[in-house]
Amino acid sequence: MIKPSPELLAVSRRWYKAIVVRKHSELENFLSSTEHLRFVGSAEGESWSGQSVRRAIGAHFDEVPAVIEKEELEAEAFEQGETGWSCFSHMFRFANRPDVTVVFRTTLIFSLENGSWKIVQRHASVPTPNMEITGHEHNAIRNLVDAAQQGFSLTQSEGLASVMFTDLVGSSTLASALGDQVWTPIITAHFAMIRRHVEAYDGQFVKSLGDGTMSSFSSARSALAAARDIQTSLDADTSEPRLGLRIGLHTGDVVQSDDDFFGTVVNTAARITAAAGPGEVCISNVTRMMVGTDESLSFSEAITVHLKGITGEQTLYRLTWKP
Repeated sequence: MIKPSPELLAVSRRWYKAIVVRKHSELENFLSSTEHLRFVGSAEGESWSGQSVRRAIGAHFDEVPAVIEKEELEAEAFEQGETGWSCFSHMFRFANRPDVTVVFRTTLIFSLENGSWKIVQRHASVPTPNMEITGHEHNAIRNLVDAAQQGFSLTQSEGLASVMFTDLVGSSTLASALGDQVWTPIITAHFAMIRRHVEAYDGQFVKSLGDGTMSSFSSARSALAAARDIQTSLDADTSEPRLGLRIGLHTGDVVQSDDDFFGTVVNTAARITAAAGPGEVCISNVTRMMVGTDESLSFSEAITVHLKGITGEQTLYRLTWKP
């Protein structure tokens, strides 16, 4: 059973304090004594393993300029049996550049070694906006949620509903390369195909925006069947450009009042969609349990992920089918 871990929060905070005050012997003490130790950063080449990490940890942090200000922005920790993990976000200002603030995100994975929690993997990164990396902000799903909320109309007003999002992968690049005159009929036909499959399984096509869609179903089985048929239709389409689509589904209680619907079922479905890959249908554990055993549907082994904005690890499944 996964549970919050105040103990690992405290251990993690002592680790960060030791970094700031440069206590080398303490830093070594926090690290696993096994060859499974991994130490990963965000810069090129910052990926080390084994006990060389313990021996070099002091020298590594000596290369970091002196910290003149540290602020904890986010912190959480969890444990399950002899394994645990923590996720932190810190703001730093350094002595060599006192006018610049830098945010670091760090995940620490712990294992119990002789009764003590030891870091077996550390991964730190400096969050760089997508605009700086790819020249494109990834707001498609978020914009779709906002637009659907503003013009929301759902036939089902209460009870369980399965919400499905679709999101085209790389559509901005395609649209830019092809131009509006070519791209517009392609995306229009794509949305029409999705609507056909949604409505064929008694679903409601709620909204389309940009390159994404949102739909709702009163039956989880129907939602999964529609998602499967949408992906198989794309697989069978040999015309160019070939479109890669990610689909996410979540099932939850719908009460069409204020923000209840949009604050739970929809936001979770949107996060699950972002975790899917091209050609995949990713579903929540709740949706998987709803359909139970069905010869027409099959699933991958359970996978655990962290979904942005949702506390703790989430269990997801991939819907699978024969070509």
